[in-house]
Amino acid sequence: MSANLESLYSYKELPVSAPETDNKVALVVAAHPDDADFGAAGTAYLWSKEGWTFYYLVCTDGSKGTADPAMRPAELIRIRRDEQREAARRAGVRDVFFLDYVDGELTYTRSLLGDVVRHIRLLKPYAVFTHEPTAMIVRNSFINHSDHRCAGQVTIDAIYPSARDRLNFPEQIEQGLETHNVKEIFIWGSEETNYETDISEVVEAKIHALNAHVSQGLGAEDPDSQFLKFVRERWRGEDGRYTERFRRVVMFR
Repeated sequence: MSANLESLYSYKELPVSAPETDNKVALVVAAHPDDADFGAAGTAYLWSKEGWTFYYLVCTDGSKGTADPAMRPAELIRIRRDEQREAARRAGVRDVFFLDYVDGELTYTRSLLGDVVRHIRLLKPYAVFTHEPTAMIVRNSFINHSDHRCAGQVTIDAIYPSARDRLNFPEQIEQGLETHNVKEIFIWGSEETNYETDISEVVEAKIHALNAHVSQGLGAEDPDSQFLKFVRERWRGEDGRYTERFRRVVMFR
């Protein structure tokens, strides 16, 4: 794609798909660099054009995502962090935060829960996007990575009740991070979807964001590449529309 892709796919009368709220802030919590872009980059791009501010929170350092025997973990961490920042920029995301837990070793700990709670209290998002936490096998075609499941579970528990309750992580309250109630959760990778974003008019922008992850073999700009064929089939429905699908949970409280 040409260097001026962002102008080519500039916003023109795109459909409004975002919730109605005055708090137009969204946080995407992902296990690895590139997960947020697979899960929600199209939605982030669209909603940002409607005045939303998106943030990414990446739980692991991505240090094991390579088949290159010459690649060292420290160098891969640096590369993947730079790639994620560039992908986020292409998707219209305001900023990216990294927790740097070890790739492939993410476990449910009080420390991880507190880190996610801290970012929810800091950013105070109306909506949080994250992984499906319960499914191990998805659509009988692939395994939901253990890091994905852990990140999704911790995020949901951070939303309720931890970020809401003053006596959970009271040291954060003392530091000036007040409690926060997230209003909606959007879970990608679920087989119980009830919400979709039509990204047909911005699918190329989503692919452009994914193409920033060169170290993961996603940097192919060739229109005949296997990667592009795969993603187009993955997000295209029988009606020809491209969508990102989520399980939407509207919090009642």
